[in-house]
Amino acid sequence: MYEEFYGFVQSPFTLAPDPRFFYLSESHDEAIRQLLQSIRRKEGFIVLTGDIGTGKTTLCRALLEQLDMTTFTSLILNPFLSVEELLREILLDFGVVSREAVRSGRIASASKHELASTLHDFLRSLVPIHGSGVLIIDEAQHLSTQVLEEIRVLSNLETTESKLLQIVMVGQLNLLDVLAEADMRQLDQRISLRAILKPLTRDEVDAYIAHRVSVARGSSSVSFDTAAVDSVHAVTAGVPRMINLVCDRSLMLGARAGVAVITPGLIREAADALAIKMPAAGASWWRRIPRWVIALVVVLLLVGLILLFAPIERLVDAATPAPPATPQMQPAPVLPPPAEPPDLPL
Repeated sequence: MYEEFYGFVQSPFTLAPDPRFFYLSESHDEAIRQLLQSIRRKEGFIVLTGDIGTGKTTLCRALLEQLDMTTFTSLILNPFLSVEELLREILLDFGVVSREAVRSGRIASASKHELASTLHDFLRSLVPIHGSGVLIIDEAQHLSTQVLEEIRVLSNLETTESKLLQIVMVGQLNLLDVLAEADMRQLDQRISLRAILKPLTRDEVDAYIAHRVSVARGSSSVSFDTAAVDSVHAVTAGVPRMINLVCDRSLMLGARAGVAVITPGLIREAADALAIKMPAAGASWWRRIPRWVIALVVVLLLVGLILLFAPIERLVDAATPAPPATPQMQPAPVLPPPAEPPDLPL
């Protein structure tokens, strides 16, 4: 166990969505800030998307820890529930019903209407304490049409001043395509915020690794050298889940070798063990260049080409002899009509 070798209290690169390890990259910080603001403003629909492994579930758990005591929350991790099952889970998470009641009591056989009415009554009871409910649904791109329609109906639970239930749908990037379909137009028009998580930059990968190692209390026992961080960014493309996999395996190999510094060789060996293809050397150096720099270089090249070819075009025009003037045709002379012959005597 490398945790014992390096003195970690737990694995720093676990795949579990532990909010203690949540790292605020620029993209993640902006997303959680926007979500908190929308929830506090009691907006109805919120959408959070991101590619596979970008840390959506971890962000959701970190978000829950930042909500106050007057906000009742429900985190749904299974998107394949029926409408009735979804309503029961919400009531259970809000503390309205017990687990035993969901399994064998009246709630177990309650109709959709009864479950929705119970939820509505509970949410209205929060109005005197200025409370509200927040429903977060993970992997929302897999929700059925029936469940999505019920979610739209739930979003109508409101007072004259504010929504009683905020709904946060979390999913992969194709969730936006699902919501853009014609039969989802009513729901899509209710979305007040669309936040997107992006992969980490090279510098953020460095800070991400240092953060997780520090939280696991091993920052003084092991380190990743600069070239190793370059390799991690290149092989994972900045996706946190992939970073966790590669770094976890490299620490295993480092402990086996008895070293305190993780090198590019260990990163390559870890990538091979995980069947992850390493990019060719130098193939990803350009990824570390800011996009605005690349755009500026492209603009300068285009301007340079224009300035280069403009004088050449003028020189070509000057050197080309003008074509000879086309001689104008003189009009033919107009001849008088022939004289009439004289009349001869008979």
